[in-house]
Amino acid sequence: MFWGALAWSLLGVGGVAAIAWGVRRHRPARTAPWWLLAGSVAALTVGDVCYAYGHRDLAEPFYMSMFGSVSLCLLQFTRGGVLLPDRARLIDLLAFACSTLLVIWVFVIGAQGRMGAVPAADVIGGLLLVVVAGRLATADRRNVSARLLLIGALGLLAGDVCYPLAEGPLTESLFVVLYVGWAASALHPSMVRLTEPAPTPHDPGKFRWAVLLAASAGVPPTVLLIEALQGTVRDGVVIAVTGAITLLLVITRLADSIRRHGQALTREHVLRAATAALVAAADRPAVDAAVRAAVAQLLPPQDVRRVALVDELTPAELPPEPAGPATRSWWLDAVEPDERTMVCPLRLEPLDVARPSGGALVLTGRRESLATGHDALEVLAGQAALALDRITLVEAVGRRDSDLYLRAVIRNTADLMAVIDADQRIRYSSPALRDLLGQDELPPLTTLDELIHPDDRAMVRDALRAQGDGVLHCALQRADLTQVLIELTYRDLREDRLVQGLVVTMRDITRNHDPAERHPHAEHGGDMPAWVNRRSAQQRFRY
Repeated sequence: MFWGALAWSLLGVGGVAAIAWGVRRHRPARTAPWWLLAGSVAALTVGDVCYAYGHRDLAEPFYMSMFGSVSLCLLQFTRGGVLLPDRARLIDLLAFACSTLLVIWVFVIGAQGRMGAVPAADVIGGLLLVVVAGRLATADRRNVSARLLLIGALGLLAGDVCYPLAEGPLTESLFVVLYVGWAASALHPSMVRLTEPAPTPHDPGKFRWAVLLAASAGVPPTVLLIEALQGTVRDGVVIAVTGAITLLLVITRLADSIRRHGQALTREHVLRAATAALVAAADRPAVDAAVRAAVAQLLPPQDVRRVALVDELTPAELPPEPAGPATRSWWLDAVEPDERTMVCPLRLEPLDVARPSGGALVLTGRRESLATGHDALEVLAGQAALALDRITLVEAVGRRDSDLYLRAVIRNTADLMAVIDADQRIRYSSPALRDLLGQDELPPLTTLDELIHPDDRAMVRDALRAQGDGVLHCALQRADLTQVLIELTYRDLREDRLVQGLVVTMRDITRNHDPAERHPHAEHGGDMPAWVNRRSAQQRFRY
């Protein structure tokens, strides 16, 4: 008696310690199922110790609490995980199986509700545990932890059936399989995947499943009514346990439906408000503010550590594998073990020509929260991409209209004028400038550097790269290699929403210089005595 109680105590303490160590080492996304599993092992241990000392009546409540804990544990495993993202069909089938087993046990196996000494409630509970664990194992056949959970459940069912029929060390060892299997399931690294979060798929629901669930919930009271009408309720305990399990499954199924419906309504409301805010956004800061406000409503604020709209991704934020045009998001590891980074590219075909750099929406936070709102965040990123593309295209159209207006107004003016982008490409040039250079039209993508004499290019380039307005003196070079001395005045309007460039006006000052100074970059020989003998300040500073 003592040694048996000691053996069960060691098995129970070792199993609970193994589960706790596995949770601490592997850090699953949700720890509640594993702590429920540890609690069920502890309740089973106390019940086995009481049973070893002969207190069977005292052991029975602990066995019942073990079934309750492990049932909640398996229900937690089936909630929003990668292995089983949608557990609605599983719950419907479990409720139907539970009601069917009740009918078979009461009306087929025997009037006493017992097959020899085998308790009906233990068998029904064990079968349900095997079904749920088997569903997890079949969802991912390579998951070792799920297989070990199934082995433990099979050991429990075999022990409940075999031990009352033939008590002995051999049948008693079947319960050892339960302890070892559940403890080993927490130690294996694949235990993390059992609670890895995943977005809940859309399930419109079908009428036949609702009818099946309603029929399953109505079986236990119907069986109770039939026995009551027969005069004696012989299987009250079995009916009560089965009814409680069926009721728990029905409540869980309805709670899941209500929760998913509420989440869908929240997502719809937030995305509708975000779409309205993004449509009204006139610049990038307004888009950023609308995205942040939407994320704060879609996800718990304490679960999100970073929300950013970036123009360029760092090497650490690039996808692990090359992302195609249809890639909507990818996952990256974060600093904290329970956090992930989600990257949603702001690239929409065929509008990506509006913003060739693309950019992305980058979020860092708890894995479970990000996985739950994964689909809504991808939709939000697409709406943000549309808003940014719209803003970029509107600005481009505004600049084009401004250039066309400027072209129409100053078509016949003699002013030398040009509009230059930040990369010094000439976006617009006045007809007078083209006439001065001797060209009907400038080639596409012409830069100001190509018009400036090579010896003055570095000076002009450095001046235009700096912030602010200014005046320069330099030489233009025509196609025939002759030079034109100009006074170049530029205004820095790169921050202006409509211009986004530099407005350059030029004044031809060639006539103000001596004929010998009209070629400041030419090589002068000894046949020009006036050039050689002149020592005035005007000669030394040609402008």
